[in-house]
Amino acid sequence: MQTKYEIRFAASASLENTLTVMLQASGETTSAGSNEADPQNIAARAARIADFKAKAMGTLEVIAPAGSAADRLVVLGLGKPEALCANDWVRAGGAAAGQFRAATKVVIFLDAPGLEVGAAQAADFALGLLLRAYKFDMYKTKKKDDDEKQPKSVSVTIVTACHQDAQKRLAEVEATAGGVVLARDLVNLPPNVLGPVEFAEKARELENLGAEVEILTEKEMQDLKMGALLGVAQGSVRPPRLAVIQWKGGKAGDAPVAFIGKGVVFDSGGISIKPGAGMEDMKGDMGGAAAVIGLMHVLAARKAKVNAIGVLGLVENMPDGNAQRPGDIVTSMSGQTIEIINTDAEGRLVLGDALWYCNKRFKPRYMINLATLTGAVLVALGNQHAGLFSNDDELSERLTAAGEATGEKLWRMPLGKEYDKMIDSKFADMKNTGGRHAGAITAAQFLKRFVGETPWAHIDVAGTAMNSPSTEISQSWASGYGVRLLDRLVRDHYEA
Repeated sequence: MQTKYEIRFAASASLENTLTVMLQASGETTSAGSNEADPQNIAARAARIADFKAKAMGTLEVIAPAGSAADRLVVLGLGKPEALCANDWVRAGGAAAGQFRAATKVVIFLDAPGLEVGAAQAADFALGLLLRAYKFDMYKTKKKDDDEKQPKSVSVTIVTACHQDAQKRLAEVEATAGGVVLARDLVNLPPNVLGPVEFAEKARELENLGAEVEILTEKEMQDLKMGALLGVAQGSVRPPRLAVIQWKGGKAGDAPVAFIGKGVVFDSGGISIKPGAGMEDMKGDMGGAAAVIGLMHVLAARKAKVNAIGVLGLVENMPDGNAQRPGDIVTSMSGQTIEIINTDAEGRLVLGDALWYCNKRFKPRYMINLATLTGAVLVALGNQHAGLFSNDDELSERLTAAGEATGEKLWRMPLGKEYDKMIDSKFADMKNTGGRHAGAITAAQFLKRFVGETPWAHIDVAGTAMNSPSTEISQSWASGYGVRLLDRLVRDHYEA
């Protein structure tokens, strides 16, 4: 069960029977007044006695504060105020929500000495609250004691001087959170529940928000000669789909921005089968497509003033008598031929056809693809950064800046002709893997052959989309990585 947070911003609030949260910056103190029951005075005294330094995301809790109507008082540290960035306010909201426990009424005082709190900071804080609320437990029939105590809904009042402007931003905050939650849900769902057809139907639901959605069937992809994508799918009894989502929020005739997602709903490795240990994690091999559908949800829900395209290549990679083999040669939609060296290097085959289709049909301003593409990027960057590859410096710089702002960080990695030679084939135009060395780079070089001169970026999210570490805003196996990153990119540079 996911607790619903009913958030409102206000100039004041009653503290009776509440959890009261107060913020404090490092090095700042609140001078005590005559009213000892005032929450600020209680917080100041408790912090002094406990030698609370207000380090970033640190907390101090006071149970049943004397003279106060509140049940509990929590002081949340923010660190040095001059070092605070937008994502720190999101993290602070998540850290505050982590203290809610069984509370059903919460009051949060956002303003504090030394802090500059405007509508943007208040909205970011509210976003952190909503992201931390996420929990994926729909398949658990027995709940832990702590889960049983979780309320179905929590009334959260955020007290701040900028309450009116902050309230106006709440709908956009909820749209962003909704996109991240959608992406997390899809990555967390078991593969027997979420196949290519079911994923495509999730995309269809975006029509309820005003998006236009087309679902291409296997027959339609055969007519388009998508031999690379179809080669991956042919070993599964579950048919592939290509979902095309259009959001037309910009001016008619303006070239769209385009996002393409790898949607391998389960990756066994095919004939080049993966080791059994950890294979269950391959239900998350559609993390790129999950991020794209989550982003399109955000853009449609907040009525973004931009024309945007989302393309999802949806397949299952399974071993079967009909599966493609190492040594096969397939012909992509572009006409380029590909020698299959390893059937476990399948995501790039899906993306190659999806990129070519998107570029040819929509002629976008740029294309960005997201994919849990290689284990090599996890070796290189761990789960703190996603790998960024691009043929365009401006797009790369804008993406990197958006990553810094949202905490969904990117690290640009090289492309080059020297790496390109590693995927040349003796028998076809290219082979689908260049071997172990520089594996993330040669995968990107493969994709680059399907984008032409269009500005393009490839984001390898193998280390960030699933099996992600717990943070203030996510306690989930699936992080929803990429949704906020790309929404920020669109907000900052591409909306009318």
